[in-house]
Amino acid sequence: MDLLTNPIKDYAWGSRTAIAALMGRPAGGPEAEMWLGAHPASPSLLSGNGSPVSLADAVAADPEGTLGWPVVERFGERLPYLLKVIAVDQPLSLQVHPDSEQAADGFARGDANYADPWHKPEMICAITPFRGLAGFRPADQAAMLVGRLQVEALTPVADALRDGDVLAALRLLLEWPGSRRELVEAVVWAASSVHQPDYALVAKLARRYPEDPAVLAPLLMRRHELAPGEALYLGAGVLHCYLDGFGVEIMACSDNVMRAGLTGKHIDVDELLRVTRPDAQPLAVEPAGGVYAPPCPDFLLRRVTPGASHVLEGALPRIVLCTEGAVRVGAEVKLQAGESVFVPASDGPVELSGDGVAFCAEPQI
Repeated sequence: MDLLTNPIKDYAWGSRTAIAALMGRPAGGPEAEMWLGAHPASPSLLSGNGSPVSLADAVAADPEGTLGWPVVERFGERLPYLLKVIAVDQPLSLQVHPDSEQAADGFARGDANYADPWHKPEMICAITPFRGLAGFRPADQAAMLVGRLQVEALTPVADALRDGDVLAALRLLLEWPGSRRELVEAVVWAASSVHQPDYALVAKLARRYPEDPAVLAPLLMRRHELAPGEALYLGAGVLHCYLDGFGVEIMACSDNVMRAGLTGKHIDVDELLRVTRPDAQPLAVEPAGGVYAPPCPDFLLRRVTPGASHVLEGALPRIVLCTEGAVRVGAEVKLQAGESVFVPASDGPVELSGDGVAFCAEPQI
């Protein structure tokens, strides 16, 4: 097994303190995500002996030794999951991810929306209280909330919602034909007079995105609040937006993102609406014996807490991240908070012990 050095993404929405505090170093600029895995865009580095080697290169050099034959047979010669630490200080873009067939087809067509030929289901497990929007509300409820603003220009949006067509309502907002700034100003004025959390969130988003009608998303979508240790799984087609909080995120090893707003990046409305499923909802994942196992074979997440030792059976590719205290991995490695290790399948079963908290990622095989 080898200690990992993991790339950090400095996206503007990231926290200036959370990841730095986890790593035990001074705070600096915004740090949004730490990637732990073998995604070719930003692979972790193995410490090993001599010059560091990327985990992606290590897997390519010895697929069966690093991954194990059952994983290679099921997923090919690639680590099927990507683990992240995510620190949300400002809302992320409103987004959705494709399923396997859509991803493979889009990538094969050379569609610029698709960075990988793989799907991107994901699960967030909260370290601190974590908030987000995910999945559409019932259309009639959304129509009531939009209508309550009494902004005449939004009548077609409310009508589409009353007809039960949430995607048509979303298209109307994303392809707004008039002055987007004037619409958002009218929405903020109206929302500020309604003392309710969803309208307060609309006003907050509007201050950050004053020309984006997608600031109305809190009226169309369900709000979710996770306590530490709670987890939420988002499958293909679930429209979502993380709002704030600190957590561990695990997903299929893909970077396919279709954006719907709250961003300065490209939005392909037609492809977004083709991928978005109006009835798709997130799933709360209850841990069984500390194991979060969503309905996705690419990954599961174990949360190991202080106490008796835990033996992880089988020969699987695992990444272990310590988030609190100290955790021993096997007889060789002792992790402090913020440190992580890759355990190849060739190492076989591994024992975790210590007085700390750790998260362990592995495939569901």
